[in-house]
Order: sequence, then structure tokens, then C-alpha cells
Amino acid sequence: MKAKRVLIFSLIALILVAVISRPAGAQQPAALYQQMTLTQRAAFVTEKAREISRTISGNNYEFTAAFEMEIQKAVDMYARRIGNNAGDGPGKGDVRFVFERGQTVAPVLIKAFKGRNVSPLIGLYLPLVESEYVNISSPNSMGAVGMFQFLPQTGKNYGLSAEDLLDIDKSADAAARYITDGLNTFSADKMKEALALLAYNRGGKAVEQDIAALVNDQNRACSICALTEQRDKLDKTFRSENVYYVPRWFAAAIIGENPQAFGLSTRALSSFDAKP
Repeated sequence: MKAKRVLIFSLIALILVAVISRPAGAQQPAALYQQMTLTQRAAFVTEKAREISRTISGNNYEFTAAFEMEIQKAVDMYARRIGNNAGDGPGKGDVRFVFERGQTVAPVLIKAFKGRNVSPLIGLYLPLVESEYVNISSPNSMGAVGMFQFLPQTGKNYGLSAEDLLDIDKSADAAARYITDGLNTFSADKMKEALALLAYNRGGKAVEQDIAALVNDQNRACSICALTEQRDKLDKTFRSENVYYVPRWFAAAIIGENPQAFGLSTRALSSFDAKP
């Protein structure tokens, strides 16, 4: 009996030591995103998407529920690829390989975008959506190459030679300047960062025309939401490609900045900054 009491007291002491030594603010790990209910997933995406928006803009984006659902669909798409044993094929391989590549180039991306006074998060996750951090040398059907998928003419506009399109440092700087131009174009919009991202994929002039056609005083609080929710009024390219771009960027950032919530054994991608 005495031995039993000693064992019980020892276990209690161990529990107390663990609780006392836990860092301030530390919490028990919550359920993985993949194990959450649909309601819990929606709440998680809402919270994290707004955290990301505050980080990149300093403001609170007023997302509509419909747009948050688009982000959630994109998060689900990436989450299904975590540990899917599908190798490292672009667009369908295991996302763990994608973020491993992201870690290796993160310091370059962070430095380039900070150097242009653009949120490093934009630079970190732009090439994930574009190429999943693969420096693609073979042109796609449109002729785009490199990690940032510049078209040769667009690259030339930003001072990139054909060889520079495959130079990650130079193409990252050019991408940061491209985003800066978008931020300037949409500077009067509360969601200028999201519109600059859309413009990277669709082109600034096209986005300006879309806004002029579909954004008004009733839906201006979330211009990117207005465009997304009225996709049927825009062209085929928007409906089949551009409409998914910004939600996927937010989804990539949510996973990359909260990797443990998805079962990824790494830290936030933004923490892989270059040492001073």
C-alpha cells in the first residue's frame, strides 16, 4: 500500500512539473485541420485568413462568407495532398515536398520582397501558387518560365533577360516590383494586396476593367469578393483560372504559416529568414 501511495505521489509530481514548466501561453495541440468538422474548418479558415490579411496589409479585410468558402476549398485541396504518397508531381504530389523546397528559397524571397517594401508573405507564397517552388525551365503553353512564371515579354519589361528568368534572385526582385506596381495601381482600394496578386495572374489592365464593370458602392468593401462572386459575368480565362488564384494564395499562406495544424513537422515558412 505504501509503495502504491509513493507511485501515485510521484505521478502527481511529474504532472505538476510538466504544467509548471510549460511556456506561458502554450496550449495543448488542437485537432489537426484534417480531423476537424466542417464547421471547425470554416472557423479556422476565417480566423487564419484574417490574420494573414492583417499581416500583409495592416488592415482587417472584410471577406464575405462566400469568399472565405473559396479559401477553404483551396485549403482542403492542398490538405488532401499532405501525405498522399503521390510522389512529387507538380499540382498533385505530396505537399510536404513543396514546403521543403519553400524552406530552401525562403531567405531569398523574404529579402527580395522586404527590399521593395512589400510584405514578405506575398513573396513567400506567390511562387508556391505559380510553380510550387520549382524553377521551371520548359515554357508552358503561354511561354512562361521560371519559379515566378514570367512571360518573356513581361520579364523584359522588368529588365530580365531570357537567362534572368531562371535566376531566382533576379526574378524574385522583378516579381516584387510587379506586385509594387499593382499596389500602386489599386492603392485606393482597401484590398489592394489581394488585387495586386490577382493582377499578377490576370494583368493589371484586365483587373482594372473588371473592377470598373462589377465593383460598386454596395460591394466595394470586398472588391476581390465581388469579382469572385460575379465570375459568370467575366471572361472564360477568369472563370477557369484567375478566379482561383487569390483563394489559393491565401490557402497556401494559411498552411505555410500554420504547418503543425496540418501535421507538417516544420515551422512557419516566414521564420526561415536569412540571418543578418
